[in-house]
Amino acid sequence: MQFSFGVLKHPDYRKLYAAQVIALAGTGLTTIALALLAFELAGEAAGQVLGIALTLKMIAYIFIAPVISAIIPGDKRKQVLIALDGVRALCVLALPFVTEIWQIYVLMFVLNAASAGFTPTFQSIIPQLFEQDADYTKALSLSRVAYDLENLLSPTIAALLLLFVSFESFFIANGIAFLISAGLVARAHVPHLALDNVADPLKRKLTQGFQIYAKTPRLRGVFALYFLVAFAGAMVIVNSVVLVREKLSLGESALAWAMAAFGSGSLLAAILVPKLTARWGDRAVMVSGALVLLTGVALLALLVESLTYIALILIWPLLGLGSSLVQTPAGRVFRRSANEEDLPKLLSAQFALSHSCWLLAYPMAGFLPELVGMGTTLMLIATFCSLALLAALRLWTRESEVPLTHKHEAIYHDHVHFHGDHHQHDHEGWEGPEPHAHPHKHEEIVHRHKIRIDRHHPVWPTSKAG
Repeated sequence: MQFSFGVLKHPDYRKLYAAQVIALAGTGLTTIALALLAFELAGEAAGQVLGIALTLKMIAYIFIAPVISAIIPGDKRKQVLIALDGVRALCVLALPFVTEIWQIYVLMFVLNAASAGFTPTFQSIIPQLFEQDADYTKALSLSRVAYDLENLLSPTIAALLLLFVSFESFFIANGIAFLISAGLVARAHVPHLALDNVADPLKRKLTQGFQIYAKTPRLRGVFALYFLVAFAGAMVIVNSVVLVREKLSLGESALAWAMAAFGSGSLLAAILVPKLTARWGDRAVMVSGALVLLTGVALLALLVESLTYIALILIWPLLGLGSSLVQTPAGRVFRRSANEEDLPKLLSAQFALSHSCWLLAYPMAGFLPELVGMGTTLMLIATFCSLALLAALRLWTRESEVPLTHKHEAIYHDHVHFHGDHHQHDHEGWEGPEPHAHPHKHEEIVHRHKIRIDRHHPVWPTSKAG
């Protein structure tokens, strides 16, 4: 694990990573405790309660994340993160006192709305801490390891703790975890966003991340790849229990080992990603991950009628490996696809769009097996994944990564700026130090560089000749 731990020497990243790990540990316990609370209040209808709660979670993620990102000033991210951790703490600390099902829905929506604001904002800070892509890649891998270890260890830790304490104490532990997370964030230095333009209209703040996503070829390709992650992952999350307990008639421990197998594949990918991306690049690694996912789903579709536990235990790590190979390098793609001021908005758009994939995948994985059978469902999902992979390859071409020669027409406008290639103009003395905003003119210019969608590049150039 020497591959990643070196980045923990960075004092601010170390504090923020500790905050992430502690919050994840608490959240893992709450996930299990919530299922037990739902069963206590609703009995056999607990599955419906959890289904509605998960749907509310996805709705909060999809619609709240862009709004919070749009209204957070670039110099207030630290304060907002602390406040959101406080809101999350209050929500989970209130769960032991719930007596009605509707109260679960309200608290879970507020909790996940706070998480929808916290996670993309938190993610937008990490790239600012590391100038070198290699260090940032290690930080991304270490973050992925934290998620995988939480998925592997939380059920085991919860099972041991339930021998001595009630599940309600998990909510208290998670509340304390969120408060510790807030304290660690408070101790870390969170850089301000350069060129944060608070004068932007709200419409631009709400839509800029989606505009960047829609107009950047590689990001459209990433979105297609996330469909594979969602549909393959939904099959694992939703149908592992069906395959292990019902089809194979095995016990709870067999299910736990199956989920551990999935997590082990994901963990292996997180460890390998820094070396793989350094050698092959993000596109090759992410497309390879998608091929692994497609292979795993196709094998499961072919073998499901005569499925054995050994086959499942061998396929599940493939799905975990492929999922992590797609997701872990994605942060590098987002980093180079947006300017610093727009990165939080892009990450919020990604947060919303990726969870929209899951919102589609969960019901498909859950309801189709009852309607058309597991084998047909898997064939449909394999077909859908194949189409998504072909779309990704068509959208994210190698040519979209190279510098493009293009022309800027003369324009007169006003925005916050530094003086670089686009900003060579005279001053009258009142404009103030850089970065600053004042009306200024851009002369016509032809130049060549790698493209990011921003104020000066609102559309992707259509040809290298510009």
